[in-house]
Amino acid sequence: MMAGRAFGLPRPPGTALTPRKSRRWALLVALSVLLGAAGAGAQQAPPPATEKAAPGDTSALEPKALDVLKASSARLAAARSMSFTAVVSYESPSRPGPALVYTTRSDVTLRRPDKLRVITPGDGPASEFYYDGKTMVAFMPAENLVAIAEAPPTIDATLEAAYHYAAIYFPFTDVMVADPYEDIAKGLELAFYIGQSRVVGGTKTDMVAYASHGVFVQLWIGAEDKLPRMARAVFRNDPLRLRHQVEFSSWKLGRAVPAGAFASASAARAKRIPFAHPDPKPPSDATPPAGGEPPKTR
Repeated sequence: MMAGRAFGLPRPPGTALTPRKSRRWALLVALSVLLGAAGAGAQQAPPPATEKAAPGDTSALEPKALDVLKASSARLAAARSMSFTAVVSYESPSRPGPALVYTTRSDVTLRRPDKLRVITPGDGPASEFYYDGKTMVAFMPAENLVAIAEAPPTIDATLEAAYHYAAIYFPFTDVMVADPYEDIAKGLELAFYIGQSRVVGGTKTDMVAYASHGVFVQLWIGAEDKLPRMARAVFRNDPLRLRHQVEFSSWKLGRAVPAGAFASASAARAKRIPFAHPDPKPPSDATPPAGGEPPKTR
């Protein structure tokens, strides 16, 4: 899976897309929003984010924090269908110096293992993404542009293919994949339990912090329902320490979702553009998912 992900982490610095180069690329650039999930600010001082645990060292991994992360992952993985709203905020440098904050909202619906819909009405250009188990569709309603390509047979593989071949990325990816905890565990360097909050998400939450894949994360998870409510992140190698945040709400798990929810008649009538990376050269880590071949544009 994509390196650096963990409950919706942003892409590492240096992989951000350049501003759109032409109207032709408006769709795919808009869908690759840079921002994220999770990070920083604890009630107790954590070890410096620049320190890494030695390979195989588990002394920095607090069992209670791992239990909270695993319980949330298990709850999400067990849901055969779910929907939620994600409000993502991320900081960007300004000319005067202090960071500016930009925000987007996405309404997400999925049905495992092979159905996904992400509607992002704003801020910024509105976009829609549909996956029905056979094709993935990226649609810009205002511009009436659409890119359509063959897709792998699972949500996980489709998210991977969309990122590698068209730079389409969702900062809440890890709550949608089959095993949210898996990628955290692979690069986990630090994890500790902070305490509880009764403010975030309008419910009682457990707060944990962890460092994985070069990102320091603070996460608020429902104490009773085990669902993520908010995450904040800072990249270790970011000299500006810009913060990325995602707030989750309107969770609905296990409800029936009609197959027609994962397609759009408007998108089918829109002007076609290639399903391709908006930059002339794909990122160096753009290795094909299972099957080894790029998706075929339809």
